[in-house]
Amino acid sequence: MSIIGWIILGLLAGAIAKILLPGRDPGGLIGTTLIGVAGAFIGGWISARFLDRSISNEFYDGPTWAAAIGGSLVLLIAYRLLFGHSRLR
Repeated sequence: MSIIGWIILGLLAGAIAKILLPGRDPGGLIGTTLIGVAGAFIGGWISARFLDRSISNEFYDGPTWAAAIGGSLVLLIAYRLLFGHSRLR
């Protein structure tokens, strides 16, 4: 899968992570999708590096999607913990 495929996967993974973890995000829609892209890369790297799961070259590979969504969820939770209470309400 090319870098464009990973970006598209990350955008979709970020949207799925947002659906699974609803609520207000400090970065809004753009911040959430960027977190999704970064989460896809990090989830894929963790999966390949530490879980001995090679990254598939196919876009529709279930474990690749799970790693991307999992990475997006982790980054979204960390982002909310770090920056979620910094706004005045």
